[in-house]
Amino acid sequence: MKVDQFETANLSVRPDWSAYATAYDLLSEHNPEYQALLQGFEAFLTTIEMPRLIYDIGGGTGNYTEIAARACPNSEVCLVEPDAGMLAAARSKLATFRNIKYDSSTLEDFDAPEAADLVICVHSLYAMPGQEQRLGDLRRLLRPGGLLYLIDLGRYMNVTDWRSYLFSNLKKELGLAGALRVFWQGREIAKQNNAILKAQKKGVYWTHTEAEIALAVAAAGFEILKQEPVYRGYSDLLICRATP
Repeated sequence: MKVDQFETANLSVRPDWSAYATAYDLLSEHNPEYQALLQGFEAFLTTIEMPRLIYDIGGGTGNYTEIAARACPNSEVCLVEPDAGMLAAARSKLATFRNIKYDSSTLEDFDAPEAADLVICVHSLYAMPGQEQRLGDLRRLLRPGGLLYLIDLGRYMNVTDWRSYLFSNLKKELGLAGALRVFWQGREIAKQNNAILKAQKKGVYWTHTEAEIALAVAAAGFEILKQEPVYRGYSDLLICRATP
């Protein structure tokens, strides 16, 4: 297979992130595991010195950017998101904040004006090309001693398992009719999650064990301060310090 044919084949199994953006926040609001991730990040911010500059890489619809901008009102926060649909959703949702800037670059093309005190990268590294190089890019964005807050999807996205989990929680929260309504409104999520799984199985998206991501992060120039499995064991959380 020629290189251009290979790239076309890879693109054919990638999810449509703009389509994903249309229902992403709807289901996220009703996902206890996702809400726990947000709460964990907010708690983390209370434990560190106030950052002057924060980059949210692959920030999607801006949920982590929003927490950072609210919790750190004197900080400058830059949301970096290459997908037009995701970025438009973020701009609309975060329009009232005055300490947020936006950039539509990919991580490898992001021309950072200066080194940051904190870089956030949540559920986006696995979908980027060349994770070793991208971890190096994340290190490049940080001053020595700066912090990386990294959450990455490492295991196969078991769509059936997640649908069962979410529907069970929705029924408890909203009743059967409410659960069915939300699932219908968020049906695009299931479609795009299936595309993520397909991309993982074809090796287009990165999958890893806890040990593998720890080795990759350390090799990129980070000291791991904390690591734990999150998101029902599908993802890994790493809090890291950039070494000199």
